[in-house]
Amino acid sequence: MRSPRVREMTPADCEGVAEVRVGGWRSAYRGLMPQSYLDRLSVEEDAEWRRTHLAQADGSVVNLVAEDTGGEIVGWACHGPYRDGEVRTEDAELYAIYVHPDQVGRGVGRALLTESVARCSAAGHGRLLLWVLKENDRARRFYERAGFRADGAEEPFEVDGVAVPEVRYTRPLAR
Repeated sequence: MRSPRVREMTPADCEGVAEVRVGGWRSAYRGLMPQSYLDRLSVEEDAEWRRTHLAQADGSVVNLVAEDTGGEIVGWACHGPYRDGEVRTEDAELYAIYVHPDQVGRGVGRALLTESVARCSAAGHGRLLLWVLKENDRARRFYERAGFRADGAEEPFEVDGVAVPEVRYTRPLAR
């Protein structure tokens, strides 16, 4: 596959992004969180939430989509100010990155991450941070290959009563 085209998300992309996100959760988190939760995820509800959220956005959060050569959305990433509780800091945070399960390993995630890093650097952020499930070895390897390192911070996270802790990764950015 050629490198995907990465661009900013539009309201017309919400359904495609929801399909990528729900499919990504079901694939990436199988065995890491309760299957009953993953089975309840709804593309329709996620798309509606995205349409509402995008319409109310203040511009501080950037949503990116990756398209294949046919114009189909095959990946989505979202970044913005780092959140330390309810406080936004000078650092940036990669809130999410998901790739359609059929496209994993084809450079889609790398293209999205490269664009997010470039945009966060251009915006003058000193670091890009992210949270990843502690047991998600595949994602952790992906981020480590991209220059991120776990910094020792951990957060409890619970899904349907099951603990699925997260660890924080960070990467310095060129200003």
